[in-house]
Amino acid sequence: MQKWYQIFHRSTGLSPYVWVVFYILPFYFIFRSSSMVHAVFGVLMILAFFGCYVLSFVSKGWMVYFWTSIQMLISIAMTLLFGYVYFALFVAFFIGNIHHRVGFVVLYTLHLVTTIATINYGYVTKDPVMIAQIPFVLISLIAVILLPVTTYYRNKREKLEIQLEDANKRISELVKLEERQRIARDLHDTLGQKLSLIGLKSDLAGRLMRTNPAQAEAEINDVRQTARNALNEVRDMVTKMRGTRLEDEMFRIKQILKAAEIEFMLTGDPILSNTSLLVENVLSMCLKEAVTNVVKHSNATVCSIIIDSSTTELTIQIIDNGIGMGGDSLLVRGSGLRGMKERLEFVNGSMEVASNQDPGTKIIIKVPNIVKHPNKEVVL
Repeated sequence: MQKWYQIFHRSTGLSPYVWVVFYILPFYFIFRSSSMVHAVFGVLMILAFFGCYVLSFVSKGWMVYFWTSIQMLISIAMTLLFGYVYFALFVAFFIGNIHHRVGFVVLYTLHLVTTIATINYGYVTKDPVMIAQIPFVLISLIAVILLPVTTYYRNKREKLEIQLEDANKRISELVKLEERQRIARDLHDTLGQKLSLIGLKSDLAGRLMRTNPAQAEAEINDVRQTARNALNEVRDMVTKMRGTRLEDEMFRIKQILKAAEIEFMLTGDPILSNTSLLVENVLSMCLKEAVTNVVKHSNATVCSIIIDSSTTELTIQIIDNGIGMGGDSLLVRGSGLRGMKERLEFVNGSMEVASNQDPGTKIIIKVPNIVKHPNKEVVL
């Protein structure tokens, strides 16, 4: 249940200023009466209504339904005695904030029936106050019908959205935890055993260095081969964790250049069916960095990417017609370019930057072409 001060509910669809009018309006209806007794009785009922309204928000359990019933009785009395039907709106709004389904249905039905019966009685008895405000009474009746339902289901939807958001957060945390555990297991299985083996064989080679040099050399060769195998397995792990095809990256590059209003020209086939996913992933990251530099720093209007694949080497050129880059230490000063070079060295690739074009810059990326066979990969 909401707090009592939330009677000015910001998502009811009614402005708080309208509610203020409903707070003041009953006094106008009361003081129209010529009888002082009626006026005093009416003021007491108004104060009692708002007291019950506040108590219904702060109460729990069956007391909520008790105070709500008192409000409905006061609303009926105000309608019959003074022609003031608008307390029914307060009751309707409160009923919509009841979360218990059975309690909501019972109070909603009871409030709707009593409101309709009271209004009809006023018109049957030809109450002049009721007849004078027919349009507003009809609007209030429609609000009594719709407001509890819309408020109830809006609160229910908001509650479900909060639960869904919490569930998504927990799922995200569980996915991250599972991913960390998987990486830890892979690292333990991949590197733990091989590093232990490398340590044992290195110790053995050290002891055999003087007594049996030939055996020590064989152990050193085993250490070298084990280290290579471990490196290949680490590369495979990285590929599985962060694998991006060049074709997919090319689509994103096209969108980025289009957003930057730079014409994009592609020469060659970005579908590298015979290239390993590790190499494609590195090339994709390098292309992304190069195009980002073009967008941010080159002031270019055209960016061209040329893909040339041979049996021994894959070459990609990124050419723009921008302002170029001066100086001989581009790879030293540019952290982005330095990162590209380090990534390419991981797959035995290379990168050249030519900024002596008039105008523009050309970046040439070269990697060994790796042709995949069904059971193994062979570097040609």
